[in-house]
Amino acid sequence: MTAGGDGFAAVAGGPALHIPVLARPAVELLNICDGGVYIDATFGAGGYTRAILAAANCKVIGIDRDRHAIALGQPLVQAANGRLNLIEDQFSNLDVVARGCSYEAVDGVVLDLGVSSMQFDRAERGFSFRLDGPLDMRMSAAGLSAADMVAAVSERDLANIIFVLGEERHSRAVARAIVKARAAAPIRTTSALADIVASVVRSRPGDIHPATRTFQALRIFVNDELGELVAALSAAERILKPNGRLVAVSFHSLEDRIVKSFFTDRSETRGGSRHAPERQRPEPTFRVLTKRPTIADADEVAHNPRARSAKLRAAERTIAPARTDQASDLLPRLPALADIMKGR
Repeated sequence: MTAGGDGFAAVAGGPALHIPVLARPAVELLNICDGGVYIDATFGAGGYTRAILAAANCKVIGIDRDRHAIALGQPLVQAANGRLNLIEDQFSNLDVVARGCSYEAVDGVVLDLGVSSMQFDRAERGFSFRLDGPLDMRMSAAGLSAADMVAAVSERDLANIIFVLGEERHSRAVARAIVKARAAAPIRTTSALADIVASVVRSRPGDIHPATRTFQALRIFVNDELGELVAALSAAERILKPNGRLVAVSFHSLEDRIVKSFFTDRSETRGGSRHAPERQRPEPTFRVLTKRPTIADADEVAHNPRARSAKLRAAERTIAPARTDQASDLLPRLPALADIMKGR
């Protein structure tokens, strides 16, 4: 993973701000080679980019919609000496970004899904109930915040969002408590929301914080993380060369289910059953490289607890043309935030 001499320090000017999860298997599965072009579509603190640049004399396109991440990545751009382009954009646009950098095709794409540790650790971003701050949760500066959402979304829609995206079995009680609390006063801070959730979701010693699943659901919804993921998978299909590799690291069961389903659909060759008319399927666009997801070993989990829930899946692009459908059927059925807010 650190071929080329000084490893991370040689290309980064120092250690990463956080430890990238499953970096070694990710880099190995990307099959990085000299002269290759790779997209780190969720740049964050640059951990995967550092590993890729250290593995071979290659180039990287780093993408992040968080302008704070882009600013923090500038020393790495300088240290990479022309081998790194860092672009502020959504990772669903990764194929457009690559073409904007004059690459019609690339050799690999890596997706590190979810929120980064540096976003969690900044109170003003409003991602975590551990640090009191404004109830924001936006990965970019644009769009509606979590505070906007909890102020206006109906009790029924709130319960549905929290149940589906947070897998919170007390979602109805949580939604009811939020609606009751906001009638008395606006819910503007992370601690205020966490206290409301904790008042109806009980936990035992050793359990996760009662508000964990609700915060997760709101964050995913506000940032349309699952919609972005589906669009990014299709974008990677369009931009990868034959034999190019796509690696996705997920931390949530819904994310992993989408990646698994996409790879299964894009790699299947089966037709219809013998009891039904033969169904013509498109040629497979991917060959799955991980029959089961790669997970972190005990040593990595001990050094980086965030790795505990991580699952890595990888696939290799075939010569078949990219599909024209956007795989939107992989998404859970939930209304769009803009549509919900429009009706209020």
